[in-house]
Order: sequence, then structure tokens, then C-alpha cells
Amino acid sequence: MGIRLPSVIQHAIAKQVLKLQSKNQRDVPKGHVAVYVGGIEKTRFVVPISYLNHPCFLDLLNRAEEEFGFNHPMGGLTIPCDQDAFIHLTSRLHAC
Repeated sequence: MGIRLPSVIQHAIAKQVLKLQSKNQRDVPKGHVAVYVGGIEKTRFVVPISYLNHPCFLDLLNRAEEEFGFNHPMGGLTIPCDQDAFIHLTSRLHAC
């Protein structure tokens, strides 16, 4: 029997998990990819590679390709997306 958490709590938990993953590890664990998200000040997130096949995440990747091509200023994959929108998306993907 599972407990259904309100979306606000799911969002907060997902945000904390993503930030902990990105702050505690300099290396990206196997099966994950580091992405940089945000406007001028970017935050590094570590997400499972399984997210890369999801249509919503593919849309973000297409936008990144249009904006940056293959020249990512942070040295890693840069997603041109608001951090809150990215966290909302990844929390929905995490719940699947």
C-alpha cells in the first residue's frame, strides 16, 4: 500500500534529492548525467539517463540544441530552462 504525497511535497523532495546528488558527488554515478539549469546563475543537477528518453525531457534537449548547439558554456549539458520548471518536470518523471 503506497502513500500519495501532495505535489508540493513531491516537488520539495525531488528538489532536495537532485541538489544532494549534485553537491555530494564530483563524479556522475553510472546511469546518470549532469546537467546545468537556470538563467545567468546555473545549478548543476544529476538526473538518471532514463529521463533522456521521455518526450518532455527531449523537448528540453531540443531547446538546448537550438540555443547552444554543441557549444555548452558550462562544459556540460546546459538546459535553457527555469530551475523551478526543471524541478517540476523531474519530480513528475521521478513519480512515474
